[in-house]
Amino acid sequence: MSFYSAQPAGLSPMSGVQSNTGVLAAAASGLCDFIGKHGGDADRILGVSGIDPEVLAHPTLSLALPNYCRVLEEAARQSGCDNFGLYYGQQFKPQALGLLGYIGLCSSTLEQALINFARAFPLHQRNSLIRLVDEGECYRFDYQVRHGAILCRRQDAELTMGMVYNLVRHVLGSQWAPRAVHFEHPRPEQWQDHSKLFGAPAYFEQPFNSLVIPKRDLNRAMPEHDPVLLVVMQDSLRQLSSLGGLSEQDIVSETRAQIRQQLHSGEPVLELVAEQMGMTSWSLQRRLREQGLSFSQVVDRLRCELATYYLSQQQLPISALAPLLGYSESSAFSRAFRRWFGVSPRQWRRESESAD
Repeated sequence: MSFYSAQPAGLSPMSGVQSNTGVLAAAASGLCDFIGKHGGDADRILGVSGIDPEVLAHPTLSLALPNYCRVLEEAARQSGCDNFGLYYGQQFKPQALGLLGYIGLCSSTLEQALINFARAFPLHQRNSLIRLVDEGECYRFDYQVRHGAILCRRQDAELTMGMVYNLVRHVLGSQWAPRAVHFEHPRPEQWQDHSKLFGAPAYFEQPFNSLVIPKRDLNRAMPEHDPVLLVVMQDSLRQLSSLGGLSEQDIVSETRAQIRQQLHSGEPVLELVAEQMGMTSWSLQRRLREQGLSFSQVVDRLRCELATYYLSQQQLPISALAPLLGYSESSAFSRAFRRWFGVSPRQWRRESESAD
């Protein structure tokens, strides 16, 4: 097994419009119109999410990644369209992605387009894992937001899978379908639409958001292949990304991101988290102490935040939450929840439903 992968460094503290410190605004092309089409108030949703509408008019300006993920979640909530990101991604054409989209379109073959897209993506969007994994008969295109402050990212995941899907369909036609599509979030209420729109089995609670793409036909030439323009687009994206430089990754955010990865397999382990961050456990503990935190406090707070997020997903049975949070027994989760909120998870959900 081999793969092309890239994991960028952390966010820059600079917020200047000349450098990409989060995600390029091209990723929100047509967002306001799409919100309006689904009955939402775009100005209100952008305001709540902390996004300046003027930035959206300039595809090479930068949006903070937490704000970008939030605007998609707010659009889903306020428009009443639970599959907002899924539908938004299905109509998102490669050209709308700006520099990143044209890097794919100008490549020589569809296979090379996927490789170039994966390599360039970290310059388009920070704090994310993107890779193309060779699995023999298929490629697995993996995507995952790695920003520790972002808990709710379902809409972004479904949007991004739609973007990659449309890059392939641009060449192979509207009847093309992947072997399967994977999502890391729990199965939503209207999950049948995911299988229908991708034309493939959809699996949830997976390690990554992925498209499983058969290799057959990937040697198809890209219709707009342009080697000169490809180099220009790649250089432009690199220059845009490097302006202003990048600071060291926020230690708490990165720790939270690594802990969240481990929760799927049980209790997070300090040594393993530190190893993934290229540090010793002692160094990680020291860095966290400088922020007034311990490793166990970071784990506990993340579990608390995730617990309320999962409980708000009404289709998720409470019995399924313990393993999602890394607890081996439901009783351990219930005890922790009572410590956080003074009530049981079931009572919290009832009271939340009544408030809504």
